[in-house]
Amino acid sequence: MNFPENLKYTREHEWIRVEGDEAYVGITDYAQSELGEIVFVDVDSVGDTLGQGEVFGSVEAVKTVSDLNMPASGEVLEFNEALNDAPEAVNNDPYGEGWMIKIRLEDPAELNNLLDAEAYKAIL
Repeated sequence: MNFPENLKYTREHEWIRVEGDEAYVGITDYAQSELGEIVFVDVDSVGDTLGQGEVFGSVEAVKTVSDLNMPASGEVLEFNEALNDAPEAVNNDPYGEGWMIKIRLEDPAELNNLLDAEAYKAIL
């Protein structure tokens, strides 16, 4: 399993990569492996401002559907439209091509509530 050091992680298995006042969000390598083959990513929250921990969408695998939670508060700016045609990108490259949303951070201090790579590995 891969857990990049430059990301922060939630206990619910989302990751966030901050770039200035914006950030990319997706699910971890562990989460995609537990879910199995991902067949659909549903995000209808573009344009919404959501709080830390709120649901921004869902991911559907062959056997289950799981909610996706905001790792930090912010406005959902963009959905990775490439996932409409290739949801398997989440399985193949969860930290790269498989990103799900881009957000504008509302309160960067909330990132202190998240786990670093070592702490995330420790809870698995």
